[in-house]
Amino acid sequence: MTARVLIVAGSDSGGGAGIQADIKTVTMLGGHAMTAITAITAQNTLGVEAVHAIPTEMVTQQMRSVAEDIGVDAVKIGMLGGADNAMAVAEELISGVYGESFVFDPVMIATSGAVLADDRTIAAMEVLAELSTVVTPNLPELAALCGRVNLADDAIEGEAVAYAQKVNAAVLVKGGHGAGETITDRLVTEHGTIALWEAPRIDTRSTHGTGCTLASAIAAGLAQGMPLEPAVARARDFVRLSLLDAPGLGQGHGPMGQQAVRNDGLFTGPALNQITLPASDYAASVAFYKQMGLTQIVDSPDNGYARFEAINGVTLSIHVGDGAAGGATVYLESGALDAWVAYLARRGVRFDQMPADEDWGWREARLTDPAGNRLCLYQAGEYRRYPPWRI
Repeated sequence: MTARVLIVAGSDSGGGAGIQADIKTVTMLGGHAMTAITAITAQNTLGVEAVHAIPTEMVTQQMRSVAEDIGVDAVKIGMLGGADNAMAVAEELISGVYGESFVFDPVMIATSGAVLADDRTIAAMEVLAELSTVVTPNLPELAALCGRVNLADDAIEGEAVAYAQKVNAAVLVKGGHGAGETITDRLVTEHGTIALWEAPRIDTRSTHGTGCTLASAIAAGLAQGMPLEPAVARARDFVRLSLLDAPGLGQGHGPMGQQAVRNDGLFTGPALNQITLPASDYAASVAFYKQMGLTQIVDSPDNGYARFEAINGVTLSIHVGDGAAGGATVYLESGALDAWVAYLARRGVRFDQMPADEDWGWREARLTDPAGNRLCLYQAGEYRRYPPWRI
């Protein structure tokens, strides 16, 4: 059954954040997005010009209407438009018809720097946090939730743990507002950090809607039955791919490219995404596949290796080599390689190579089918479409 995600958030007239980003994200991840709009904003890539709150009764009626008919597997809560809405949404969620998976993105400060919540609303957010599975503040928002003006780097984990203990929910501290070229995202519970992700900062001004997209992607994962940590990991990959695929619109902080993210290792099951074929003449094979309309994305004549990409993101490679390198290899991609390999191994599948990190940025396991054909099971995430060696 299709995962049903209810999004309680504000509308972004520029289409970069809020409800618009949420719908695109849930849809691209295979879920069904439903909405309860809390506020209408007049905004573009340069900033928020005006906010008009939706009457509280209308917000809760939107929620109740879809829950009673379609049903809800997870709820994502974003900009609330005021303290009254925050309290009313909390009371509505307690009714028990919205499941148990709530992702709360405490939207207070937009990427542009605009303040989207007053002190009374911030205080009401604590009630929602206490109901949530996970709260996803950026660093300024975490500071505000903890009653601080800002947080030093060495205080982030401690403050996050204290807040997790206070509200009895997991806290995903987003590191995009931190300094330096490495972004650190930290998943914290009352017991401390349970998962930490580090990745290079992506150099782009198209960052509008990153928080909305991340929270909605997590909600989609929870709605699909994923545990919290894998749901966060997949959501992070989706956000980074959306940043890399951003269309470059607007004069300020532009929208991301959720609509361009294809199956880049975001799903747990096998996806046929890559085949490597033997070749004897490198130049002739390269010319042939270019003529077929494929885009060459790797050119390594010294290694006898080239890769091509089709319009839908699927790739095909050619490899000139000796007997060990010859023959076709089929690549099956997964967003949860180790779990998938463990599942297969428990059922008697024998592997020539268990999962291992490779120099080119992928994690791979290898095996042979009953006819002697070679298979590679791999996990690449953002490196499938955007590896460092891509042309």
